[in-house]
Amino acid sequence: MRKTYHLFVFLLLLLSYAPAWAQEAITVSGLVQTDAGEPLPGATVFIKGTFIGSSTDREGRFQLRADFSAPPVVLSVSFVGYETREVSLAQPDNNVQVTLKINSTLTNEVIASASRVQEGILQAPVTVEKLNTQQVERIPTADLQVGLNHYKGIDVNSSSLLMNSLSTRGFNSAKSERLIQLTDYFDTQSPSLNVNAGNLTGLPELDVESIEIIHGPASALYGANAFNGVLLLNSKDPFVTEGLSVRLRGGQRNLLDGQFRYAKKLGEKFAFKVVGSYLTADDWLASNYAATSTLIEGRNNAEGSALGYDAVNRYGDVGGFTFTNDPTSPAYATTPAALRGKTVFMPGFTEKELVADDYKARSVKIHPSLSYLLTSNIKMTVGFSYNRGTSSYQSSSRYRFKEFGTNQLHGEIKGNRWFLRGQSLQDFGGESYDLGFLGSFLQTSSTNNPSRPTETYASRFYETYLTKFQTTGSLEQAQAAANATQLQPSDPRFQELRTRIITDATPGAGARLNPSSLLNEGNAQYNLPLAEGTDLIVGGAYRKFRLGSNGNLYSDDNARIQNHELGGYAQLTQKLLNERLKLAVAGRVDAFKNFDAAFSPRASAVYSAGENKQHNFRVSYGRAFRSPTQLDQYIRLDVRQVLLLGNVDNGFQGYSTGVATRANIIAAQSNPAVLTPFEYNAAPLKLERLSTYEAGYKGTLGEKLAVDVNYYQSYYNDFIGAQRFIGNRDGSRPTLAQLTAESGKA
Repeated sequence: MRKTYHLFVFLLLLLSYAPAWAQEAITVSGLVQTDAGEPLPGATVFIKGTFIGSSTDREGRFQLRADFSAPPVVLSVSFVGYETREVSLAQPDNNVQVTLKINSTLTNEVIASASRVQEGILQAPVTVEKLNTQQVERIPTADLQVGLNHYKGIDVNSSSLLMNSLSTRGFNSAKSERLIQLTDYFDTQSPSLNVNAGNLTGLPELDVESIEIIHGPASALYGANAFNGVLLLNSKDPFVTEGLSVRLRGGQRNLLDGQFRYAKKLGEKFAFKVVGSYLTADDWLASNYAATSTLIEGRNNAEGSALGYDAVNRYGDVGGFTFTNDPTSPAYATTPAALRGKTVFMPGFTEKELVADDYKARSVKIHPSLSYLLTSNIKMTVGFSYNRGTSSYQSSSRYRFKEFGTNQLHGEIKGNRWFLRGQSLQDFGGESYDLGFLGSFLQTSSTNNPSRPTETYASRFYETYLTKFQTTGSLEQAQAAANATQLQPSDPRFQELRTRIITDATPGAGARLNPSSLLNEGNAQYNLPLAEGTDLIVGGAYRKFRLGSNGNLYSDDNARIQNHELGGYAQLTQKLLNERLKLAVAGRVDAFKNFDAAFSPRASAVYSAGENKQHNFRVSYGRAFRSPTQLDQYIRLDVRQVLLLGNVDNGFQGYSTGVATRANIIAAQSNPAVLTPFEYNAAPLKLERLSTYEAGYKGTLGEKLAVDVNYYQSYYNDFIGAQRFIGNRDGSRPTLAQLTAESGKA
C-alpha cells in the first residue's frame, strides 16, 4: 500500500499549483419554497456546469458564491418529490425566489449509471431503477441490500443477517457473481473472494444520496462481470449536505444500529466529511438439518436413518465406515443385504454449537473523505474506507466471517466532461474460520487415550458402532452407543480443541481462513462533443490483483499470485428529431492475463413522444461477459470430501464419479474399455457470455400514474460452474492402478 499512499500525496502536491478561480465570486442568495408558499429545507441548489452547490436551511434559504464574468449564471434547484427547476441570473441577486412543483410520480430523476453521462431516467436506454435519499432512509432492514428486495426485478439471497447477495434477472445465489457493486463508481468487492459481502463494505445509509440499479448486461461500459446488472451507491456531497446527522435504532434479535455523519465546508474550496456506523444483533444461524442431496454426498442415507446421515447444516457428520458390497470380501456373507454398500455417519455438530458464544453479527464502518475545488468545475476527492464485520457466509462450505473486512483508499479528479479515478483495496480475513473444517478436525482429533495413542474421536465412534451392532444386531442400539462417544460441546476438551483449530491456519490441520489480497485499479473517461446533438465518450480501465492466502485458499505457497485486466470503451450518441430520438452505439474491448480478449457491444434507440416527452419507447441489444473469479482461476482448497482446484492451465482429464464402484474396477482389470464411458474431459475455463434483446416503455399517464414495462430475451453460452470428477491434481487421468488402490481403501 506504500506506493499508493505516495501516489496520493504526489497528487495533492501537484494539484496545489492549480490556478485560482479566474474571477472573484459574488454572493447569490434566496428562498426555495413549494407552490403553496411553504419553505423547502434540504433542497439542493447547484450552479449548472460547476461543482458549486449548497442546500437550503430549515427556513428554505440558501447562499452560495458565483462567478458572473460570463453571464448568465444558471441555478439548478431540486428536491426529492418535486420537479427540478432552472433559474437564469444575468447579474447577482440576493433575493432569488424559486418555487418547485410536486412531481407525484417521482419520474425522470437524473441518473448517470446507464450511459455514463447524466440523463433523465425516462430516457435511459436500458432498464434502470433509482432510489432517492428518502426512500433509502425508509428501508427498515438491518442490511441495506435486503431492503432492495422490495423493488421490482431485484432478488436477495441471505446467508445470515448481514451476508446478503443481490441479483437481477435470475441466477440468484449466496454469492452473486453476475452483478457488480460500486460505491461512487469504486468497486467494493473482496479481492480474495470476489464477492460483495452484503453492504458490509458499502456506505452507511446516512451517507447514501441515491441508489441506481441497472438491469441486464452492462459490460459495454462497465467491463467484466456487469453481466446481469450494476448496483451503484452514490454518496452525499459535503459541499452540498453539511452538518451533523445521527441515527440510532433498535429492534428484534437485540438489534442496535448507530450511525453518524458530519460534513463541513472550510471556506469556498475545501470540504470534508466523516461517516461512521456500528451495528450489532443476534445473527441467525443455519438450522436446516435435512439430508444432503445424494448428488453432493453419494453415500448419504435418508434423514433420521439409524446409520446416521450427512445433514445440510451439521458439520463433522463424516461418513467414515461403509459396509462391504464386494462379494469377494470375507465380511460379505455376514453383512445383512440391507446394509451392503451403506455408510455409517457421525452425528456432527450444529452451527450454533460450533460458533459457541460467537453468535453476534457486527459491523463497523469509518469513512472519512476530503474534497477540494481546484476550479469551479474541477473537483478532487480523496477518501478512505475502513470496514469490519462478523457474520456467517455460505459458499462451497459454511464460514464464520469474524472481523472480516476491507481497507479502501480511493481518489478522484473530475470535471464536467472527464474524470480520473484510482483506488487500492485490501481485504482481511481477520479471525474467520471454516465450519466444515472445524467440525471435521474436531472428529479426527486425538482422544488422548494413553493406552491407544492413535485413537481419534472418529475411530472410537466407528469402532463402538460396529462392536455394538455385531453384538446386538440392532442399528438403533449401535447408533445410541456410538453417539455417546462423540465429543460434547459442554466438555472443556471441546472448547480447548475448538480454540486451537479456529486459530490454526495450517492447511490440513486448522480451520482459520485468513486471506489478504489487494486490488489496485484506475480508470478514466472523457466526453467529447462532436457536433450539436452528437457526443462521443471514450474511457479505459486497468486493474491488478495480488492474491494472498498463505496456501490455505489459493495455490500461493511461495508468493502472491498476480493477475490483471485491461479495458477500453467508447460510446457514440446522436440526438435527432428535435431531440426526441436518441441513438447510441457502444463497445468495449477487455484483455486478460488468462483468457482471450472480449468485445462487448451495445446498441440502443429511445424515442420520446408526448408534449413533455413523457412517453418513452426503447429498444436495445447488448452483449456481456463474465470473467471467471479469482477463485475459479486459482483456488486450491481441500474440503475433505473433494479438492477444489482452479482451472486456467491445460484443463483436466479424469473419470466421472460413477466409475468408482468395485465392480467397474474389477471388470476393468481384464477389459480396460469398461472405463471409457466414464472418461471426463474439462477444457480450461473460458469467459461466460450473454446476449440480450430488450424492448420497453417508460412514461407517465396523467399526473399520478407511472408505467414501466419491459420485455427481454437472453441467450447464454459457456456457463462457469464446478464439476465433480475423479482425477489427479496435475490434470492427468488416473491410471487403473490408482483407481484400484483407491477402491481398496473404500
